[in-house]
Amino acid sequence: MRPCPKVSWPNKRRLAACAALLASALLLLAACSTAPQPSSHAARTELWIDLVHGEEITDRDVLDELARANVVYLGEAHTIPRHHELQLRILQELFSRRVELVLCLEQLEARDQPAIERYNRREIDFDGLVREIDWAKKWSNYPDYRALVEFARQHRIPIRGINAPATVVRAVSRGGGLAKLPAEERRQLPAEIVTEDPAYEQIVTKELSIHMAVDPAKLQPMFEAQVSRDEAMAAGIVAARRAYGEKPRTAVVILGAGHMRYGLGTPARVTRRDPGIVERLVILTESGQLRLTDSEKAASRDVDISHDERRAVGRPPADFLRVLPRPPSGDLPPGHPPIPGASPQK
Repeated sequence: MRPCPKVSWPNKRRLAACAALLASALLLLAACSTAPQPSSHAARTELWIDLVHGEEITDRDVLDELARANVVYLGEAHTIPRHHELQLRILQELFSRRVELVLCLEQLEARDQPAIERYNRREIDFDGLVREIDWAKKWSNYPDYRALVEFARQHRIPIRGINAPATVVRAVSRGGGLAKLPAEERRQLPAEIVTEDPAYEQIVTKELSIHMAVDPAKLQPMFEAQVSRDEAMAAGIVAARRAYGEKPRTAVVILGAGHMRYGLGTPARVTRRDPGIVERLVILTESGQLRLTDSEKAASRDVDISHDERRAVGRPPADFLRVLPRPPSGDLPPGHPPIPGASPQK
């Protein structure tokens, strides 16, 4: 709307014209307020945030960055289906860009690699792999990873188990730490395990205190168990990149977000083993979709890690954040439980 001309008393015709123009504009504004126009932002259900630059970023630009990395860490909450959907989509997109990949999974133990290689070679199917490694006992929601590993096998992307044996990690946690671990079990972990990591320890011990039964005196062994797992996964990632040909592959790593946020945990230990490696870290919002069993709820308590405590780390939690807003129940994947506070399905 053009500004009104300067009004003088002799200019009555101009004054009347300006008044009419203003009235028309007000009527148009009222019509717009009663008939909302569709908004591209309102219609959008997901978006990427570049946490380094503090700006929204496109899918294409995120994938360009991931395709240039040597290791891509996809931090998850293990039981959120939409996290697994995005992992699959990223793997598919990187494959379509002809990136030579290896898929590394926290959900598979390194000692089960012989069976995993038989699966890679199509000598056994998914159900056969589950039986051979007793996957249901080791990782209860293993079916959530089926689409991911089936895509990898179909397209000749090698799959690697990178986790330490769960029995050994538990022995570190419950037996008083690494120093008290029997020699036979200690040999199942990497020779070099660095537990001197103040920033990581502060975050991890705070997160571990969510368990109501945790005695503060036991937090150090629990932290050492976490680090033991990180060291094992780091060793597995470095080895996996060079296990399939002369040229190192790009590792897509699926692991809990607590093992990779801020570049601490597993990524820091990969970098120690392979200085100069290019990494990209991806995290996803939970958006109210984290599922806890009744027993998990009963054994846990609310723990608040303050904004100041997280800022003290001195780095962003990841390179990229995928924002997954709370959807209406009708938009959830089949079989997904209702989300508290979401609109009821019609």
